[in-house]
Amino acid sequence: MKRTGLVLLIVAGLFSCKDKNAPNVSNIKVELTVKRFEQDFFALDTNRMMASLQQVGEKYPYFLGDFLYNIMELPGISDTSTQEQALLKKFIGDYKPVKDSADVVFRNFSTIEKEVKQGLQYVKYYFPAYKAPTQLVTYIGPMEGFSDVITRDALAVGLQLHMGNKYSLYRSSMGQSVFPDYISRRFTPDYIAVNCMKNIINDIAPEKNGSLPLVELMIEKGKRLFVLDKLLPYTEDTIKTGYTAAQLKGCYENEGMIWNFFLTNNLLFNIEPANIKSYLEEAPNTPELGERSPGAIGVFVGWQIVKKYMAKHSELSLNELLNTDAKRIFEESKYKPG
Repeated sequence: MKRTGLVLLIVAGLFSCKDKNAPNVSNIKVELTVKRFEQDFFALDTNRMMASLQQVGEKYPYFLGDFLYNIMELPGISDTSTQEQALLKKFIGDYKPVKDSADVVFRNFSTIEKEVKQGLQYVKYYFPAYKAPTQLVTYIGPMEGFSDVITRDALAVGLQLHMGNKYSLYRSSMGQSVFPDYISRRFTPDYIAVNCMKNIINDIAPEKNGSLPLVELMIEKGKRLFVLDKLLPYTEDTIKTGYTAAQLKGCYENEGMIWNFFLTNNLLFNIEPANIKSYLEEAPNTPELGERSPGAIGVFVGWQIVKKYMAKHSELSLNELLNTDAKRIFEESKYKPG
């Protein structure tokens, strides 16, 4: 039994991956105000809907509109829009249990606030010209809707998709039909800071898609994971990749075999979406590589190529990396795992 425990400790240690060379950013000043929109929204006087919404709007001049029209997807709400008001009332009633559960899970938000704030300090360190959001707004929206996004003036976090992977609603038949286990296992508070930083990275440099060959698409995603490493140097790699510890361990142990699979099947320069999307999109696994492999395994490969490239070009800034042509990164990395 002791031996098994030791192995588990070693495996856990392998993928906590704290960056010992991370710069000290403790003296970098950033603004971050946390606002709990769900508290004000669920306190609405539904008998005086428009007057009550107006009061909330004074506190959230931009976010209220984003919430009503983009998150709730209401066409418009006014004194005469009785149908939309009725939908809001129903949502408040239906989601009150979710809000009550969120009050328990997120009673103390200080740890998450600290992690996001430190991420913003690294954003300012590596991307000094970027104007980062100064607010973090929490809300509760539809389960099947948006979760973590950047709005006009804030990082917005949908708590309904961070309640913990054992949350009863995720385990229900309805929840499973929308979010199977391989997705809902990541619906924990640990992923809030990671999702916030991912959104900032995409805001800094929108991801390139289109008709690029698979290897370039993998590298584009690998760039973002490399930058995420730098913005959250003390966050576990399993949280940043979304892989389980066993999946990530398997990727490293079989890195050469994974690369050989792409080579022997002539996939690297394939541009047909039907042939390559399974290596980039969320899935329970990559069927061609076995049930224990992760989905989106191409992201892992792209990440390793970028790490190899950056080991040879350490003078590059992260902004320069994001703007470096993926084809060049592939050619100059000379990636060839053993």
